[in-house]
Amino acid sequence: MRKAGPLFKEHRIGRENLRAAFPEKSNAEIEEILAGVWDNLGRIAIEFAHLDEFCVEGFGTPTPDVITYPAVSKERYERIKSSGKPTLGFAAHLANWEVPGVGAKLLGVKSAVLYRRPNIGAISDVIIKLREPLMGELIPTGLDAPVKLARLAQSGVHVGMLADQHYTKGVEVTFFGRKCKANPLIAMLARQTEIPIHGMRVVRNPDGNSFWGEVSER
Repeated sequence: MRKAGPLFKEHRIGRENLRAAFPEKSNAEIEEILAGVWDNLGRIAIEFAHLDEFCVEGFGTPTPDVITYPAVSKERYERIKSSGKPTLGFAAHLANWEVPGVGAKLLGVKSAVLYRRPNIGAISDVIIKLREPLMGELIPTGLDAPVKLARLAQSGVHVGMLADQHYTKGVEVTFFGRKCKANPLIAMLARQTEIPIHGMRVVRNPDGNSFWGEVSER
């Protein structure tokens, strides 16, 4: 992917975005980041077939692929679980963005994840077959998704979603000096259900093959 990525138009778009985000970085630094982006995408493609081999440190059956976490995240998680109340969780396209959904299920909480259904039906069916046993209930994006998510949250299910994609019908925000449309869904759900929001992320370790994760304060 490091070799093939620069051949795509997305490489140029990524370069422009990185220059807008980090004007102080040199061209060499920007290209190094882009190479890491393509490297990460290649790893995600392979990891997708092995999501069932991950475990969370201290929970369930240990496996070689352990997701670790800082002490403060463990304290936050224990506080969330002991409250007996559901949460709304958001993540972004960082490291392997499938891992937060897998982690929630491994931690032993009842969860549901919003996802964008692929246009090709056969691929969509395969993805659901792979993901659902690992992530809990999968809710496809659509007009009825907000209602389904609100009902699940109100019934005690922890609801998660990715929240960093451009949404044409969203709320206009300024991001790195540029106008874009942010999806207000998670904020709307929080207002409707009065359920707290927590951020989740995973970081790929320097070895390239393992992760640590964290949960933000509400």
